Amino acid sequence: MRSKSVSFLQILFLVVLSTAPAALIGQTSLRIAAAADLEPVLPAILTQFEQETGIHADATYQSSAALTAQIQNGAPFDIFLSADLGYPQKLIAAGLAQGLGDGANGTPIAYAHGTLVLWARKDAHLPALSMDLLRRPEIQRIAIANPDRAPYGRAAVAALQKSGLYEAVKSRLVTAENISQAAQFVDSGNADVGFLSLTSASTPRLKAEGNFTVVPTSLYNPIEQGAVLVTKAPHRVEAKTFLVYLMSTPVQQGMREYGLTPSRPVP
Repeated sequence: MRSKSVSFLQILFLVVLSTAPAALIGQTSLRIAAAADLEPVLPAILTQFEQETGIHADATYQSSAALTAQIQNGAPFDIFLSADLGYPQKLIAAGLAQGLGDGANGTPIAYAHGTLVLWARKDAHLPALSMDLLRRPEIQRIAIANPDRAPYGRAAVAALQKSGLYEAVKSRLVTAENISQAAQFVDSGNADVGFLSLTSASTPRLKAEGNFTVVPTSLYNPIEQGAVLVTKAPHRVEAKTFLVYLMSTPVQQGMREYGLTPSRPVP
């Protein structure tokens, strides 16, 4: 089934490019609402996209919940790239977004899978990172993204609960607005360790300054990231072009470099 969807997207890509006026494409500036975990990932993709299509795009990075609220309140975004499928599905159900799959309003495009990691600064001189390390008394502050607003925050809480650690450490949790702010908390020393996205931990700065361990995926539900077209998108043709581009083989292959797992098997 997934291969059929990709085939449809590839065909749509060619149709969009052949029907969109060149002058319009050159003047277009897409507005993308992007989950905070994409901040290390998306700029390079957008630069390459503009080079290949002439379409410029700007991204706003916040928690998936905050971006959902903005779209519900009429923010003029063209595309929503969420850190999970739940928020895009909520917008589709409200008639505020559309996918490109089957059905009247389609389904969100699962464009990548995220990975949760535990990160700490090298100069903290902690023992080898692990979930069990969080039991130690010297770990006084643990940064997580807000579990009510950010999928990675929910994943972190789930991992703590399934590990039997939540009750022991909940008083030491430092809650950030989103996953980028969680990374800032621990990088600045305002937290001893932090639950981050692999995209954050894979940036040159955090790779140089810290160490991380991947949280076992058995401890939390898969972080399947979804994309939708905002129903009232000002630039619908170009927005569809970008969604097709996002699912293209070269872009999907490049996801691994930034800490995301491609949503479909690629060579």
